[in-house]
This record gives sequence, C-alpha cells and structure tokens, in this order.
Amino acid sequence: MNEKSTAHDVFPSNGVATVFGASGGIGQGLIDQLRAEGSFSTVLGFSRSSSIAFNITDEASIEQVVSEMLPYAAQMRLVIDATGVLDGGGCFAEKTWRQLDAAAMAKAFAVNAIGPALLMKHVLPLLPTESRCVFATLSARVGSIGDNHLGGWYSYRASKTALNQLVRTAAIELRRTRPQAICVAVHPGTVATRLSERYTKAGLAVQSPATAAKRMLDMLENLKPEASGGFFDVFGRPITW
Repeated sequence: MNEKSTAHDVFPSNGVATVFGASGGIGQGLIDQLRAEGSFSTVLGFSRSSSIAFNITDEASIEQVVSEMLPYAAQMRLVIDATGVLDGGGCFAEKTWRQLDAAAMAKAFAVNAIGPALLMKHVLPLLPTESRCVFATLSARVGSIGDNHLGGWYSYRASKTALNQLVRTAAIELRRTRPQAICVAVHPGTVATRLSERYTKAGLAVQSPATAAKRMLDMLENLKPEASGGFFDVFGRPITW
C-alpha cells in the first residue's frame, strides 16, 4: 500500500520528536517517516546502536539518554516508545502453560512493561506543561484481556496487559499537571519485522514498517487530550482492555 506522505500540522513546526527503539523495524520506519515529512525541526532516535546506546531494561541507560533530551524539553511534542520483544533474547511465545519459564517471563516483563514504565518515569516530566504533546508506547492487541479468545503467548500477552495498565495509570497522573498532554498505548497492527515474521499467518494483512509508521503518526495527530490513557489501533479505534 502506497500512502502519500503529508506533514502533521497539529504539531508546531519547531517541535521535537523522539523515537526510542529507533533501530527496530517500526522504530526505523517512524524515524524515516518523521524526517521525510519535515513536520518537526528535530527528530531524535535512540537505540542500542545509537551514538549514546539505549537499553530499555537499564534505568541508568534511560537516564543518560533522557539527559540528552533536556535541551529540547521546551519543544518536545512527540515521544514514541517503539521497544518490545516477543521472541528472542530468552523470550518466546508459549503455546501452553507447560512451556512457562520464570526467566523468560521475567525478561518479557522487563522489556515490555518495566522498561517502558521507567521510560515514562523519566520522560513524562520533560513534556511541556501547557502545550499539546503526545507520548505513545507500542502495545499489542493480544494484551487485551477482553479480546483474548485463543490463549497462548502467556508472557507476551501478560506483559503487554501490564503495560496498558501502566499507561493508564501514568496518564491519570500526567493530566494533573499537563492537561494538554496525551499518553496512550498503540497497537501497530501486524508489521513485517523480525519480531513478527515467525508468527505471520497466511492471509493476514501485513503492513510494511513505512505504512504502519504513517498510519500511527496520522492517528496520533488526530487524538484529543481526552483520549489520554486509552488503547488504540493505528486507525484510532479503541481496543477493549
């Protein structure tokens, strides 16, 4: 699908956008799309391979990277956490409770829930107090309890469910001091990345990272402050908890 690149006018022209997990499939797609559009004066990207290495499971690493964002804090308008793990690095998608492993579960929660929570801890206080700004983190539809009809994927499902609760809770606190800020969880859909390639079923609609990135940015542009704390797909449709 070839979708035309358009600027996002809701965000101020002198704004700053930041992507964490910028070397992943979706993260790189977001960086490319943001730079191609030219909607932001500065686009920052952090990953394990960036000039300042970023590790979502290491709070000291998070603090170091966030310190690099301080000069841009007044213009910070968009922050996207594109980190996450399903399979690899000690994690795997369990098909049955017989496959549950404590170390694998702990790693999934460290990457998919605890890390993003610590990122919010350090990033949300940087957001401007009066202007519209967005913090979005990548969740997954399989983290929805109400939408779970197939079972399996215990650790991934549960860690994304935990992430959704963390986002909801952080959004409530954020609203007290930054009423124009938006903090949301986003299901990017099925994207052709290393994370999903082993689990993509025949006939399933698979997006390129570029298409997923554009759809996500379009959706985030259209969100209103009252949407903060929500869980959405890339078309802006709410997903049941």
